[in-house]
Amino acid sequence: MTPHPRLPLQAVLFDMDGTLVDTERLWWEAVERVAGRALAVADEPHVLGRPVEYTAHWLAEATGTSAAGLADALHHEFADRVRTGIVPRPGALALLDALAREDIPTALVTASPRAVADTVLEALGASRFAVSVTADDTDHTKPAPDPYLAACRALGVDPARCVAVEDTQTGVSSAEAAGCTVLAVPSLAPIEAAPGRTVLDSLEGVTPRRLRALLPYRLRVMTWNLWYGGTKVREHRAKQLKIITETEVDVVGLQETYGSAAEELAGALGWHHHRAGENLGVISRHPITARFGDPDVGFYGAAGVRIEVGDHEVDIWTAHLDYTPYGPYESAFDGLGADELIAHEEVRLAQMRDTLRRIDDACDASVPVVLVGDFNSPSHLDRPDVEWPVTKAAEEAGLRDSYREAHPDPVRDPGHTWSPVHDEHEDGSGRPEPQDRIDFVLHRGLRVLDSRTYVSGRPRPWPDVEDNDWPSDHAAVITTFSLGS
Repeated sequence: MTPHPRLPLQAVLFDMDGTLVDTERLWWEAVERVAGRALAVADEPHVLGRPVEYTAHWLAEATGTSAAGLADALHHEFADRVRTGIVPRPGALALLDALAREDIPTALVTASPRAVADTVLEALGASRFAVSVTADDTDHTKPAPDPYLAACRALGVDPARCVAVEDTQTGVSSAEAAGCTVLAVPSLAPIEAAPGRTVLDSLEGVTPRRLRALLPYRLRVMTWNLWYGGTKVREHRAKQLKIITETEVDVVGLQETYGSAAEELAGALGWHHHRAGENLGVISRHPITARFGDPDVGFYGAAGVRIEVGDHEVDIWTAHLDYTPYGPYESAFDGLGADELIAHEEVRLAQMRDTLRRIDDACDASVPVVLVGDFNSPSHLDRPDVEWPVTKAAEEAGLRDSYREAHPDPVRDPGHTWSPVHDEHEDGSGRPEPQDRIDFVLHRGLRVLDSRTYVSGRPRPWPDVEDNDWPSDHAAVITTFSLGS
């Protein structure tokens, strides 16, 4: 199967002054006229990409003149120059026309006031833009992210799926803070290239295809305990393949593979795989370039791979930690307090520390890491009364909980993964089975776009599970990341 491409391009957000039209020069001249002197390179941070009010206050501090009066004068001088001297930047109109032909929405996002922006829009053709955001439309303007966030809200798009086109460092900072990929086309002051930021001399020759190529890759990762390989359910392999296909995941960290599940699933999908012992595996639509950990790991432990996603690499680890003694049972049934519950996590904590050591031994500082698995332990982020040490150790090692990043309120979004088929405890007592979040997708060095638990169909409870569509006793967790640019 072909690896999924980059994130789709939902919109292109354009700065105005110096990006679409050559007004930076006009603004510079207007400030010089009001200041009564020639400006120097040292003045650029106070002039370029700044709203009128900012520059007016800067001039007021230097001259002792009223900031309000200076702002009025700047508005007047700049507007007069725009009406008579506006010139589109090279390639700007051609790019706008190309985006229109492909029905890609555009927005104008400027630190100029509405009156000036409307003058420019009239010259360029206001119909070219679905949305315009000016200094008058948000409480905070550039370099704050507010203008770009406002434009994305108005368009109904995700900033991570947008390219912002800017010409100043102030504007670049605003767009990047909003989460946009940036194409910088410096007008007067240089801008350095950086991750998520491409710098070109001009917009000439820039096409929608070129903009799409700037966006980050999408990487969707699933953790899935297969429950004895899925063998408790009829036609389990076909059901597993259907779930993987329908969820459009890119990588699956597997536990309880029952020996051959990783090979069989990968073979049917045309994917790459790594089998570790009889219980763990990773399958990936992206090429696997390295394998980590003990290839003969026991029922509990961890195994990892390095995958190649376009021109990026990511380390993916899967872990399965011991299930006894099980903290939620000891809490719900035995009434143990926090200190005892924490003390009883020592086996799992040792397994997690061993996993973290293996990750560190294998890792390259420049390569992001994802650790997924069935930890058989609740999270310290979900139960404030108990500092569950297993997830705490992972957090202290720099790994972030992707589900809690996407859903920070554990009351509103508990994210339970144990168990979709156990409503009552298996001992026949009729006691409710404690429901908890014990399966995780942790990461270091990636951006979370979305995370969710997943169960297909409406599973019947144990023991009547053999005809379930969902062939597991755990819910899966699926997290979508953005990777690189």
